Order: sequence, then C-alpha cells, then structure tokens
Amino acid sequence: MNPLVQAAKTAALEVLLHNARGPYDGLPRTAGWGYPEPYTRDLLISALGILASGNEVLLGSLRRVLIELAGNQSPRGMIPSLVHDAEDRGASDTTPLFLLVLGMYRRRSGEPEWLQEAAAKALQWMDFQTIDDRELVGQQPTSDWRDEQWVLGHGLFVNALVHGYRKLLGMDERAMALRRDANRADGMGFVTAGQATYALWFYKVLRDVRCDVLGNSIAILTGMAEPARAREILDWIEAGCAGLRAKGELVLDLPPCCFPYVQPTDADWHPRYASYNLPGHYHNGGVWPFVCGFHIAALVAAGMQELAQAKLLALTELVRHARKSPPTPPGAFGFNEWFCAQDGRPAGEDWQTWSASMYLYAASCVEAGKARFF
Repeated sequence: MNPLVQAAKTAALEVLLHNARGPYDGLPRTAGWGYPEPYTRDLLISALGILASGNEVLLGSLRRVLIELAGNQSPRGMIPSLVHDAEDRGASDTTPLFLLVLGMYRRRSGEPEWLQEAAAKALQWMDFQTIDDRELVGQQPTSDWRDEQWVLGHGLFVNALVHGYRKLLGMDERAMALRRDANRADGMGFVTAGQATYALWFYKVLRDVRCDVLGNSIAILTGMAEPARAREILDWIEAGCAGLRAKGELVLDLPPCCFPYVQPTDADWHPRYASYNLPGHYHNGGVWPFVCGFHIAALVAAGMQELAQAKLLALTELVRHARKSPPTPPGAFGFNEWFCAQDGRPAGEDWQTWSASMYLYAASCVEAGKARFF
C-alpha cells in the first residue's frame, strides 16, 4: 500500500474517533471544530467509512445514531435533519439515507428486522413523496445536501438513494420499477439525449442537464445505471473535467460536485448565489472530498481500477490541506469540507466527518477491487 494512503487512512480514523462524541447528547460531531451539531445526512453518509473501518467504537456510535433517528422520527415517518431534534424537519434526503444505511447496517450486524417499525414508517413516508404517484420521488429546492443549490422536482441524487435502499431491503420489484422510470429517454426520466450523464433534475418540461457527480456516482453504485452506461458516464465526467482544466476552471485532478457551473448570466442563476454559491465554489462546482470518495468507488464498481487508484492518490494529496491551523493541529491532515475548483484551496471546515469517512470508504474499495456494501 502507498505509504501516504496508509497515513491518510490512519489520520481519517483519528478524525472519526475525535468526532465520535460531541456536545449534543454525546452524539457525533459533523466536524472537529466548525460543526458540533449531529447533522443527519453527514453522519449517515459517514456510515460507509465507519462500516469499512470495522472500528467497534465507531460502529457503536453509528448504532446509536440510527436508534436516535428512529426515536425522533416524525409521526408520518420522516427522519429529522438533526439527529437529536425531532422538530428540525424538511430535508428530502435524510429519510432515504436512513433506509439505505439501515439496510447496510442490518447486513453487517446480522439483524434483518432491526428497527423494523421505524423502517416501515420511513418507507410509507417515501411512498408519499412521489409527485405523480409513480416510482420517482420529488423534492423542493435546497432540501437535499445542497442547501444553496436549486434541485427541483425529480432529483437524481435522492432517487438514486431510493433505488439503493430498495435493493438493500429486498424490494427488488420496486427497485426495478424505479430503475425503469429513471432510465426513460422520453423526457420522463433522467436520460438526456446526446449526453452520457443523467440529468441533475427534471420536472415536466424543465430539466437541468448539468452533471451531478454525486448523483451519477450513486446511480452507478446502486446499479441504477447499467454497466455500459456506467462506463460512459465516468468517461464523460473525465472528459468534462479535462475541458474545465483546459479553460482554467479546475486545477485539481478530481471532479467538482456539479458542472458546468451556474454562471451569473444563466437563467437559473439566483441572486443569493453571488454571496454563497459562486461558480466553482460550494455547491456550484466546489470540489468536495466526500463526493470524490463516491466517485472513486463508482470507478471501482465500473471496473476502472487504474483510474480509481489515480484518483485516490489525488484525493490523498487533497485531504492533507487544512484551512484553520490551529485549531487543526499543525501538520495534521485537514480533511476539509470543500475546495475551490479554480485554485484548489480549502474553503470549508477542517476535520469534516464525512470527508474523513468517505476517504476511508474510497480507499477500502480500491484495496478490495470492488464497491463495498451496495
């Protein structure tokens, strides 16, 4: 194993153990310094690295998170946005993430019926999230992990999660039905003519064809994208990133979370973006290590092992950089939240739980030569 990769894995585990207990009911922190709160989506996404680590302290922490979420579920089955706060609701991705991670955890623990009452309520909630009473679920703008990016109607990321939990929970016919609808090429699915990647979102005649790297990666990992299409998607992303680098819009050998970037002259630009979501920043094309972790796992799943290894080395170099030292210890891996695409500088919070966790997950997939848990 590459010594730097091993060093990064050790550092990632240290970050996760540091963040495993925070000031809110002893639940894990979202970041070592900047985010003490236990944000549901961050902690559930971090489950992949925790499961890959096999660390008993972290596994116990994950189990407690799932139990707390089940206890704070809304009367109709929605999972809250903060693990400890039953009244903080409104996210479109927390409930499908809960079901996805519950399916993974059940397989790990050998408890196929664990938290069954909460699972049944969550499944009922998700059944009523469809816009047209079919298979694809809908969402409101800024309701998923991109709280500064508009995703309207049928979002790729959330629907890929739904496909994933249906498979993990043995709902094979429902998974097949969603996969069929998602792959429609008549304007009623995510397939876009002349483009390998799935659309970011669509609703009626409206469609955003930008590449959502996270959504496309999870579509590959869950099998929503067939193997041939998976390779086409990943080739398209690689070519698109090369084009961004040629134009000076990307300096890293890793993909931005979404591209092409929304520009001030575009019809879907919002005034708020000028303050919080500039091109190449944050959700408008920032480079997020946790997203890169999913991308690397998708490369492994598609059999593109050599490219996955190269991207893991690029991610290893990236997560070394810290933004705030102190409190981040001098010389420590930063595992920052996100990086500016145009200059590669860390721009978020250091010791981000999902940055460290998804590094561990990506490394474990590359080492195993297969995408784990899906």
